[in-house]
Amino acid sequence: MHLVPAERAGHRTIDDHRVCDAVAGIGEPEHVRAWADRFSLLADPGRLALLLALRTAGPIAVTDLAVATGMTDTAVSQALRLLRAAGVVSGDRQGRIVRYRIVDDMTAQLLRHCAAPQGHVVADA
Repeated sequence: MHLVPAERAGHRTIDDHRVCDAVAGIGEPEHVRAWADRFSLLADPGRLALLLALRTAGPIAVTDLAVATGMTDTAVSQALRLLRAAGVVSGDRQGRIVRYRIVDDMTAQLLRHCAAPQGHVVADA
């Protein structure tokens, strides 16, 4: 049980090697937290709808996203502010218009799976 943290090393186990495999599979706490944060961004139906629309439509303005998702401009702006702060999307200004796009590759890959028809397996690219 060489991978088990010292504070848990004395705990009774059934299959020591499986415990070590499980600890290795979990990885570093910071990595787990980063993935949990990414999934929490996708857990909101409004944000997920925005991201799916961005994935499909490419760079698109707030007003157009509002129409596409059925959200208000204000709700779209608030969601995009959060997604921008998390480094998931970026806005490109062209005059008075800002068009948003997905810039986080890992989120884009997750969205490919979200957008796949139910029961359809997406091949890794």
